[in-house]
Amino acid sequence: MEICTERCLIRRFEEPDIDDFMVYRNDMDWMKYQGFKGLTKQEYEDALLGDHTFQDGVQLAVIHKKSGKLIGDVYLKQEGDSFWIGYSVCRTMACQGYACEAAAAVISSLKDRGAACIKAGVEVGNTASIALLEKLNFGYAGIDNDEMIYVLKLG
Repeated sequence: MEICTERCLIRRFEEPDIDDFMVYRNDMDWMKYQGFKGLTKQEYEDALLGDHTFQDGVQLAVIHKKSGKLIGDVYLKQEGDSFWIGYSVCRTMACQGYACEAAAAVISSLKDRGAACIKAGVEVGNTASIALLEKLNFGYAGIDNDEMIYVLKLG
């Protein structure tokens, strides 16, 4: 999967992306709502590189077109005709619309591929992520395992 937006390229991770990924993913304060963090370079390479399927879960790199640098990531996991989505952006690129731009483009691509709905799990205190999901027209569906679940029906 490769998607171009106005400012970003969304694609599979490549080896040169790992160091930039580690900078923001290992910033424990910035990634306080993320579970996938604080790992070694080898652990990130094992998880991000290779031929993972959407059923296994795939982390996609969000590349800033002008700089060519990794600025964030989007996680996708397929369950039947539905997908779970997650996203993050490095601290220096936050609050500039990149997460929304990337998530919207990925959702559009999944809809074109026949996905019926997109789901997201968010910790209760993660107000920025909740606001982003609401901006993308996700609806609150309830609490599961201490996470707020949001759903976007693509029907």
